Amino acid sequence: MMLIADIAKQASVSPSTVSRAINQPEIVAPESLARIRAVMKKHDYTPAPLNRRRGPKTKKPTTLRLGVWFVGAKAGNPSLNWFQERITDLQERNPRNHVDLHMLFSNSPRELPRALTTEKLDGIIIQGMEPAPEVLAKLKHLPTVWFMTRRSEEFPGDFVEPNNEENGRIAAEYLAKQGHKTVAVLTTDPGYSANVRRVGAFIKRAEELGLKAHSILGKEDPGVSYLQIDPLNSETEQLVRRLTQQTPRSSGLYIPVDHFAGAFFRTLRNAGLEHRKDFEVILGNFNPLIYNNLEHHPASIDINLSTLIHKVIAHLVWRVENPDSTGRIGLSVSPTLRPPID
Repeated sequence: MMLIADIAKQASVSPSTVSRAINQPEIVAPESLARIRAVMKKHDYTPAPLNRRRGPKTKKPTTLRLGVWFVGAKAGNPSLNWFQERITDLQERNPRNHVDLHMLFSNSPRELPRALTTEKLDGIIIQGMEPAPEVLAKLKHLPTVWFMTRRSEEFPGDFVEPNNEENGRIAAEYLAKQGHKTVAVLTTDPGYSANVRRVGAFIKRAEELGLKAHSILGKEDPGVSYLQIDPLNSETEQLVRRLTQQTPRSSGLYIPVDHFAGAFFRTLRNAGLEHRKDFEVILGNFNPLIYNNLEHHPASIDINLSTLIHKVIAHLVWRVENPDSTGRIGLSVSPTLRPPID
């Protein structure tokens, strides 16, 4: 009977490589695998049945049923399709973990999607507003990962989010390098968790750099989900009016979220202010659907959404497969500065 050591010698590989070629051929280099199989065929060698083999065995793909719960968002919102578009990439990177993704929506934090009680899910990703405590209590045994925004440290579960503090610091450093001495951060919904962190980090870093920094903030509205937000033109006009009333007026402007950038630029133009001559903007987010339709294409900060999505799904898979691991885990992804186009 031919031994694995004999096959290895004739194929010019190690015995362990022969073992992997038999039990886990997908991880063996194609050239080595071809030589090993040629030797086995030449000597009419047939491996023992799977249940009698020694060493590691190839595992069958595991399909995990994961939910993505958008709290405070209506079903069918086309701007939320990016999760479904990115899931294929994750499965190609890690074919052993197949994910069956369920998109769930609720209009308010006190509403629990029926699918969370009627369907058997292995884990849940929560994005949007903070679900009410009584709603979360019904999910206490379900592995949970908070994604990106409105995360509260009081709630259990791991989290994956952009590095919002770094976002604010990058904006301040960019405007300082551009030569601005007086800068301002302008935004609606200042209570939105990403805004809180970005605004605070921007002001702190700007002052460290010797800049005169101002906060021009809209009205806080915790009852409105950022997933559905549609800022009023009147609020944008109020922000611009407060900007124009400054003496001296801030020339370097940081807009930490981009959903009102189009209205903001139009309002600046209507107020008689010219891009580059009177102001320079850096956006704290880069969304091609918004950015490409702006009348100006300023510097922006890319939160690297694709990486965030891969990380949150991969981490939930890990949490499902390691239910006894203790400690709350938080992952952050650094943003990237994108230079202006015009």
